[in-house]
Amino acid sequence: MADSGKQPPRRRVPGPARPERAGNRRTPGPGARPARRPARPRTAAAPQALRLGSPRPRLRMVGLALTLVLIAFTVRLLQVQAVDASTYAAKAEKNRYVGYTLAAERGGITDRNGVALAASVDAYDITADPTMFTRKALKTGDGPEQAAALLAPILGQEQEELTRKLRAKGQYVLLSRRQTPQVWKQIKDLKSALATKAETDPGTVNVLAGIFSVASSKRVYPNGDLAAGILGWVNYEGKGGGGIEAQLNEELSGKDGKIRYAQSGGRQVPTAGSTETPAVPGSDVELTIDRDIQWAAQNAISEQVKESKADRGYVIVQDTRTGEILAMANSPGFDPNDLSKADGASLHNWSLEDAYEPGSTAKVMSMAAVLEEGAATPETHVVVPNRLHRGDRLFRDDIDHETWYLTLNGVLAKSSNIGTILATGQLGKTQQEANKVLYSYLRKFGLGSHTGLGFPGETKGILAPPEEWSTSQQYTIPFGQGVSVNAMQAASVYSTIANGGVRVEPTLVRGTKGPDGRFTPAPKPERTRVVSAKTAKTLARMLESVVDDREGTGTKARIPGYRVAGKTGTANRVDPATGKYHGYTSSFAGFAPADQPRITVYCAIQNATKGSYFGGQICGPVYKQVMEFALKTLQVPPTGAAPANLPVTYKP
Repeated sequence: MADSGKQPPRRRVPGPARPERAGNRRTPGPGARPARRPARPRTAAAPQALRLGSPRPRLRMVGLALTLVLIAFTVRLLQVQAVDASTYAAKAEKNRYVGYTLAAERGGITDRNGVALAASVDAYDITADPTMFTRKALKTGDGPEQAAALLAPILGQEQEELTRKLRAKGQYVLLSRRQTPQVWKQIKDLKSALATKAETDPGTVNVLAGIFSVASSKRVYPNGDLAAGILGWVNYEGKGGGGIEAQLNEELSGKDGKIRYAQSGGRQVPTAGSTETPAVPGSDVELTIDRDIQWAAQNAISEQVKESKADRGYVIVQDTRTGEILAMANSPGFDPNDLSKADGASLHNWSLEDAYEPGSTAKVMSMAAVLEEGAATPETHVVVPNRLHRGDRLFRDDIDHETWYLTLNGVLAKSSNIGTILATGQLGKTQQEANKVLYSYLRKFGLGSHTGLGFPGETKGILAPPEEWSTSQQYTIPFGQGVSVNAMQAASVYSTIANGGVRVEPTLVRGTKGPDGRFTPAPKPERTRVVSAKTAKTLARMLESVVDDREGTGTKARIPGYRVAGKTGTANRVDPATGKYHGYTSSFAGFAPADQPRITVYCAIQNATKGSYFGGQICGPVYKQVMEFALKTLQVPPTGAAPANLPVTYKP
């Protein structure tokens, strides 16, 4: 077709379909072409997807594993809560709760007037919880070493030993017993200072956080070494280690209590409750001792032992009527407050533990037998030669002399061994019979038996039966050799004579006072008639001659204004180290006033090596010093009666 200059008709581009109105929709007619589907836009080819395996097997394995774990937990739970529940509960209880012993306060010991001789004061046991010293607790491995270095100089212990204790197993360890409040305050202040510094300085560790204290008590002796031999001491475990402390330990100790409470980190949990059994305090013990008389006796014997350079000495003071011991002094002694400075030998009460031959002080028993048996009287004449042959020995007196013409009273006043042998020979028709009679009196006076005090370590001496006496013993025993006594036995002999011939068992304890404050008197001592009152009175008058007569051996024991009865003794001493005679035992025994006796004093000194060793010379002054003090202390007035003045010699 020719171009007519007209534009060709525009091609219609299909737009978005318009909505057809109702009733106006077109329908294809017959023969019409089907409508074309719009072409899909072409896109890039998608990558092929990775096909995973089935998860079901893995899920089964995980489920099975979880099931096995749950079964294990269930079995363990059943074991803990059902099968072993009580065992684990007990372990938990044990770890959670701790218990301590509440130490009972030890009873005090006083003299007869209530003056304290031994008492208990506040103290602290220093303890530790080792679990608080581990590396985990302190964040350091040397916590025990650091703590030990700080505590060692305060507690006076070796650093290595403290370290060992702090590394021990368990939650409780005792570091030191019975420290003073001052020691615990020093530790507590140091512990507090470390805690304060640790709060501000992260590099500081409070290595004392696990150190604690338990209230306790400590034994003290206010008078130092006074009466130490009687009192004894308390050992590291809080038990009596000697003397009255050991003898009456059960009464003094009381009964410990217990406390049990929950703890955490070494500290009590207040809300968890606790159980406590209170401690029962021990009973107080009142002794028969008079502190002032004890001091006088101890001072006098200590000075004489030192002056004589002797091994030791002892003094007994006894109430003649009651048997009560007013003093029992030993020298050398010790201070029970500090046993570290005590000599082992001085820890004994040698007044009761030392057995020795009494010498001439024993002659009073021989004279008692002679008078009681009616074999002689104080005025009986006795011819005393310079030497006397008996058995296999030749006997002599302590000095050489011409033949003495003595009364029986003179034999005692001049302490003649030969005269005593002659007098006791009259006790039987034969020497064997005389031996048996003398032995019976020695036994009644208490020789060969314990005194009745029940004191730890007390010896009963040595007194063989008469059939075992050797040839020489038949003649030496009457004047005090070949037989052994302790000082208390020797003193008791003179108290028996002073008490009218009745022996009263010596006593050292007056009674006890319980925690309820009730006083329980000690049992009354046993009383035994040994000789008649007449014989005892005669002996007292004869003993006056020893002191008052110018020829007596005990003139240094005179006390102005008082009638004094006494007897000297100087015996060969058996050396305990060798078993052979070496040195002398010097002694003096007596009572006053002689006509109305109240007090007995006995003194003995072992192995004096300087100056005189005669009993009258070194023990007579001690007797006088102690007796004078005791008479004044007890306010015993002189009787004012004239002395007996029995004859000592006679003219042949």
